[in-house]
Amino acid sequence: TSKKTICCVFLSTFLCISICLGEDYDLDDKTGLGRSFDGIGSLSGGGATSRLLVNYAEPYRSQILDYLFKPTFGASLQILKVEIGGDAQTTDGTEPSHMHYEDDENYFRGYEWWLMKEAKKRNPNITLIGLPWAFPGWVGNGENWPYSFPDITASYVVSWIFGAKQYHDLDIDYVGIWNERSFNSKYIKLLRYTLDKSGLERVKIIASDNLWEPISSVVIADKELQDAVEILGVHYPGTNTVPEALKTGKKLWSSEDYSTFNDNVGGGCWARILNQNYVNGKMTATISWNLVSSYYEDLPFERDGLMTAKEPWSGNYVVESPIWITAHTTQFTEPGWTYLQTVGHFTHGGSYVALTDERGNLTIITETMTHDHSVCIRPPLPSYDVTDQNVTFHLKGTFASISELQVWHSRFDFKTNKTALFQNIKPIKVTEGSFSIELDVDEVYTFTTVRNGQRGSYPDPPPSAPFPKSYKDDFDVSGNPYFSEAPNFADQTGVFEYFTNQTDPGPHVSTLRQVVTQRPVTWVADADQTISVIGDYQWQDLMVSCDIYMESVHAGGVFIAVRVNKGGGVVSHFHFWVNYPFKLFNSDSKDIYNGNYASADLDGYPLWKNAVLWEPRHGWAAIGTSSFELAQFDNFAIEALA
Repeated sequence: TSKKTICCVFLSTFLCISICLGEDYDLDDKTGLGRSFDGIGSLSGGGATSRLLVNYAEPYRSQILDYLFKPTFGASLQILKVEIGGDAQTTDGTEPSHMHYEDDENYFRGYEWWLMKEAKKRNPNITLIGLPWAFPGWVGNGENWPYSFPDITASYVVSWIFGAKQYHDLDIDYVGIWNERSFNSKYIKLLRYTLDKSGLERVKIIASDNLWEPISSVVIADKELQDAVEILGVHYPGTNTVPEALKTGKKLWSSEDYSTFNDNVGGGCWARILNQNYVNGKMTATISWNLVSSYYEDLPFERDGLMTAKEPWSGNYVVESPIWITAHTTQFTEPGWTYLQTVGHFTHGGSYVALTDERGNLTIITETMTHDHSVCIRPPLPSYDVTDQNVTFHLKGTFASISELQVWHSRFDFKTNKTALFQNIKPIKVTEGSFSIELDVDEVYTFTTVRNGQRGSYPDPPPSAPFPKSYKDDFDVSGNPYFSEAPNFADQTGVFEYFTNQTDPGPHVSTLRQVVTQRPVTWVADADQTISVIGDYQWQDLMVSCDIYMESVHAGGVFIAVRVNKGGGVVSHFHFWVNYPFKLFNSDSKDIYNGNYASADLDGYPLWKNAVLWEPRHGWAAIGTSSFELAQFDNFAIEALA
């Protein structure tokens, strides 16, 4: 509830030169509480968004992880959602499946297992979610659709959950439903049955990880589906829900949100939706895409993470504003706290929420983000106004005896660039149950009884630097923890992983092997060829060499490439092919691009020399195959001239 107060400053009895509007807002638990808070989280994957993070050296990698997951230090994330790799391009790259083929199982591929363990190490109570964006081709049995054989798909997903526990001691709390094209209730019911039959009753289902409809209406009409689904999850809801979703009585989550460039406007977007997803849409969890922008910057959705860590070769990373905006909520709440019913919008723009642990603690978060300084990438944001305002909060019910609140403050300054984030300022006194505050535009405040907040910090990381112009990798397996991908290679179609042929006589030499042999089930247009990129997108003149081994005897092809100018879901590239009707073993391929001239040779024999090529002008280096086929690479080297 609110009431208006008019304040005037007089120069004389008759002249009022300033009018300020004040509003009063009650925070009261006497009439009951709102919905239970489930947490703020982020998403690794969908796809390959944490790819470069694993290649950071210590201490920088651990510092990045602390800013993301360590309680009362940085973002203090309460939820981690990861991609269940499906061997397919899912936005910024591919993530390997635990089952490339029907008779293949390996629960050490990729980096999501490692990431979940690092998150759990820092916050044992973090909620873990898995969601497949794509599937190996065998799951679809030749179709680009995973639900023609729902029992196979359900078993595939459940095997990943079992693998997480058996090999990594990770308890997955929720599993999402891949639903980019249409809604499949039969599969959801079968997944619930398979989970229960496997002793995984504790693992709950989020559906449909797309839109509010048709899932909401179908859940209302279908009792079996209602029993199967625990959470209605939606992507990019614009802070709004629909009446049918509320009628289900289910928990409502924004299970993928944000996806916005992480400058200060991105921080403003995140501040606005963290509050208003509950105020407007009664959503009790919000999960950002993505966790950390740890992929090459010229791939799609550059810098759409809560922070940026895209230079493992230099060690540089940037703690962006969304980290500290997240902290305004996560450092002073926990999942299981409860929203008050008395939350809402300020009369002059902005919003406020209040949460309690029902043991006397209270946390209030306010935001006054203006329209142009809080635009998210999607959906479109309708126009609205925010002005400076004075507000008075009246603490009632069990909060009436509170005498002081800790205060944390962020102010975005878009005029003089003097933004200040997550500052612990002087506590505010609560007098007879009330306190007042003047709110400027583009501010975030936390008022709380919780006293252990912290703006964690480390010494500045090394300065930013471009990818090394001279680079070599012989693909000898090393490092701890062990990752299946070679450092700095970003798979864009197909999966390139370490391989040691244990059947060959003599010393066992590791190579990098492309292992996907069937087009995967995907919602993004994978290339017709497999390809993994590396290096600097601005490279123009360079020489790339590599030993290659084509495993197909009478067909297939292997390439190395330069000036690859696109990645993600729009892969296209310039390359030269090595395509012979016989195996090549340890053949040395070399590609040279200098100005507008390209040359190539194979084992010292020229394939062409000084061919005139005008496009593309710059791009990454790459390796790949002409189709989905097995091939090996070794002794890769780059010399970039410009």
